Amino acid sequence: MSILPILEVPHPILRKKAKRVRSNTKKELTLAYDMVDTMREAGGVGLAANQVGELWRIIVLQMPDEEESRIYFNPAIIKTSGSREVEEGCLSLPGYRGIINRSVWIKFQGLDHTNHVVKFEAENLLSQALEHEVDHLNGILYSDHLTEHRNLYTVTQEDEGLAEQDVKSAEIPTSLKID
Repeated sequence: MSILPILEVPHPILRKKAKRVRSNTKKELTLAYDMVDTMREAGGVGLAANQVGELWRIIVLQMPDEEESRIYFNPAIIKTSGSREVEEGCLSLPGYRGIINRSVWIKFQGLDHTNHVVKFEAENLLSQALEHEVDHLNGILYSDHLTEHRNLYTVTQEDEGLAEQDVKSAEIPTSLKID
């Protein structure tokens, strides 16, 4: 597949709301698979379609403890509970991290790469990543959630490199075949 360029702040597409995917055709699946390759190459945990210049409601995730990537079309956060402080970074805002509030627990719904509806509850890094990527699809950046400007800080390449090692070691998903 292909590595796509990742748009960075202040690109205007990052502030636009993405459109629903009407059907999972070969075109949408190819985009999603390219997004997986792009995310993994960049060492990210998640990527939303508008981060690669496409205004479609598609997200991909690679949890460090999972071998296969997750692809979701038309993802939605159905319910949230609680609040916790977390550190976040973003491939579209490289070199920075911030402390923001995210939910303790979420209920999620979307279509997977096989066009099946999936619903599940998530917490910890998975819920954080899902909220982050769905925010992207709504034109929201994690920096919009900062309660104080001082909660945004720069990170060195060495700091980011340590986090990337876990994600890049995950296997490429075998169940994401495109015919």
